[in-house]
Amino acid sequence: MSIKDIFSLLAVALTFIGFAPYIHAINKGTTRPHVFSWIIWGLTTSVVFFAQLSAEGGRGVIAIGVSGAITLYIAALAYRHKADVTITKSDWLFLLLALSSLPAWYFAADPSIAVIILTTVDLLGFGPTLRKAYLHPFEENLSFFALFTVRNGLVIIALSHYSLATVLFPLAVGISCLLLIVLLLVRRRSVATT
Repeated sequence: MSIKDIFSLLAVALTFIGFAPYIHAINKGTTRPHVFSWIIWGLTTSVVFFAQLSAEGGRGVIAIGVSGAITLYIAALAYRHKADVTITKSDWLFLLLALSSLPAWYFAADPSIAVIILTTVDLLGFGPTLRKAYLHPFEENLSFFALFTVRNGLVIIALSHYSLATVLFPLAVGISCLLLIVLLLVRRRSVATT
């Protein structure tokens, strides 16, 4: 077993470890994810997985594929549990922008172009969650986003081939998770002192 295989297995393990308590928290009602964000993330993550496979990402992209499937499941849970039913006009805008740009991966002959477009769409998915995290900072799970920051680092290490198509998505999502953690910490401190 190569070192890349080990990092890939660690990334997949962290994917399951990260999602399990998050799903449990949704079922308990202590975490209330924004359904639009999770729909966007599930769709883009799944499509990026296939684009990365075509760009020879190798075993390093397995965690992305697993994550895409579980993310779509979380979107369904969020909808079923009516986790965050506060849908604003900007949330609809983010969802419509995401959905309208998804066909781009199909028409892009180069996986890099598809990954750039889909990464941008995925980052738009953070819009509703950032708004919700600012308004309700205790309704998101810090450890979940911390694990996925680390997981995306492991995905990058485990890649068989480094290119824009294989590195951009896990790098951008990892940084976004880190920024969300900072926002949650700042807002929690601010809300606690008022």
